[in-house]
Amino acid sequence: MIETPVTQELDQKQIPYTLFTHTGPIHSLEQAAAERNQQPEQVVRSLLFRLAQDEFLMVLVAGPQQIDWKQLRRLLGLSRLTMASPDELRRVTGYEMGAVAPFGLPAPLRILVDQSVLNQAEISLGSGVRGTAVLLKTADLISALGDVEVVNL
Repeated sequence: MIETPVTQELDQKQIPYTLFTHTGPIHSLEQAAAERNQQPEQVVRSLLFRLAQDEFLMVLVAGPQQIDWKQLRRLLGLSRLTMASPDELRRVTGYEMGAVAPFGLPAPLRILVDQSVLNQAEISLGSGVRGTAVLLKTADLISALGDVEVVNL
């Protein structure tokens, strides 16, 4: 069994999950969902935004759901923000694009959970290793995150 920073943190917090390994490369959200026997809305994307020079924020959003940038800027009280670059993503999370998760991070990071994530009983998200995912109950995700902000984006 593969061990990742994500699974280590979930194990430490005694959060039940299933580690899923894809048989080949993933080319789309829809493919990932189908191989996991899920709907695209059950695949949670962990998006990293740069708010300032060395200030970042992670937003968890369900599948194909799009972020309302204007709403996010309003919520954060910012006039400008950008998606983190691939280099920033690796530096801040320790993960490659497609493997990002809100667990096992090298340093604490503010995390927002879009309401769309809570519409599913079970979800999947990055495991920290490309080609694998962690499947867990949404209630367990929220429990593992602790005092997390739920927002409508």
